[in-house]
Formats: sequence, structure tokens, C-alpha cells
Amino acid sequence: MHAYLDDYATVGVIILAGIGLAAGMLGVNRLMRPRVPAREKTLTYESGVDPVGEGWSQSTVRYFVYAFLYVIFAVDAVFLFPWAVVLDDIGRPAALEMGIFVGILVVGLAYAWRKGVRSWTSSP
Repeated sequence: MHAYLDDYATVGVIILAGIGLAAGMLGVNRLMRPRVPAREKTLTYESGVDPVGEGWSQSTVRYFVYAFLYVIFAVDAVFLFPWAVVLDDIGRPAALEMGIFVGILVVGLAYAWRKGVRSWTSSP
């Protein structure tokens, strides 16, 4: 039982050392940084252009849907490429499972296509 708790103590010491190191580096940075207050430093940075208008703007929900679709298919690619490399080793049941996975994605894509989500130029 004592050896079991020693493992937790080791992990705890490593976590405390990491927290202490991070706090120490942030503290040294705070002490050594230059302090030059200026009004320009509090302005919003917009790629080198002076900010114009309000800081809040409204976006249509379509852009979020495009981002969501991108994430879905990027995750799909992350699963498909390593799976294709080891397909010979894992066999036919894995191929069937991946077929079901891709089928679900195709159904989702067909639904999005039918709803008109994939059209950049159409208005809502």
C-alpha cells in the first residue's frame, strides 16, 4: 500500500513543480517587462489598420454552419487516414464499422445539401 501511495506522491510533486515553474516564469516576466503606458496600447488591433466603428458585429449563422461542416469532415479525415493504413491488420469488421461511420456522414451531408446550407450565394 505504501508503494501505491508513493506513485501518487511522485505525480503530485511533478504537478506542484510544474505549477511553481510556470508561476515563477510569469513572475520574472512581470518584474522584467518594460513599462511604457500609452493610449495606443489599449486600442483594438485590426491587422495594422486603425479600428473603425463598433467592436461588435453581427455575422450570419451560415458561416458557423460552414465551420461546423469543415470540422466534421476534418475529423473524418483524421479517422480515415490512420484507419486506411492499418486496414489489413484489423480486418473486415473494421471495414464494416468505417462504412457505417462514413454512411452517417454522407446522410448528414445530404441533409445539409438538401437544406441549402452548402450554397454560398443563396440568401436565407
